[in-house]
Amino acid sequence: QVQLVESGGGLSQPGGSLNLSCVASGSWYSLRYMGWYRQRPQKQREVVATASNTGSIRYSDSVKGRFTISRDNAKNTVYLQMDSLKTEDTAVYYCNAEVRPYSHADLDDYWGQGTQVFVAP
Repeated sequence: QVQLVESGGGLSQPGGSLNLSCVASGSWYSLRYMGWYRQRPQKQREVVATASNTGSIRYSDSVKGRFTISRDNAKNTVYLQMDSLKTEDTAVYYCNAEVRPYSHADLDDYWGQGTQVFVAP
C-alpha cells in the first residue's frame, strides 16, 4: 500500500503564488510517476502536471508557463509551485502516484485526499 499526504494550498489573490507538496510512503518496486490533478467546481478531474522518476515532465496547456512541478526522488516528494494564479485555478488539487509494486507488475494508481486552492480578489 502507498499513502500520499498533501500539504499546502489555501487562499490566494489573482497573480499570487501557492506551493503544494505531496509525500509518498509505503513500499514499492518503482515509484514511476508522481503528479498533480485538479477538479474544478462542476468539472471532471483533469491532469495538471506529472513527473516521472527519470525526469520526464508534462504540463497541461492551461498551466504551462505558470506552474512548475518538481520531484525529490530521495524524499519521495513531489511539489507544485503555482505562480500567476488565476481565478480559474480554483479547484481541489489531488496528488497522484503510479507505482510498480514489484518487478514486471502493472502500475497501481494512488491518490491523496485532496487540498483546496481558492483564488479570488
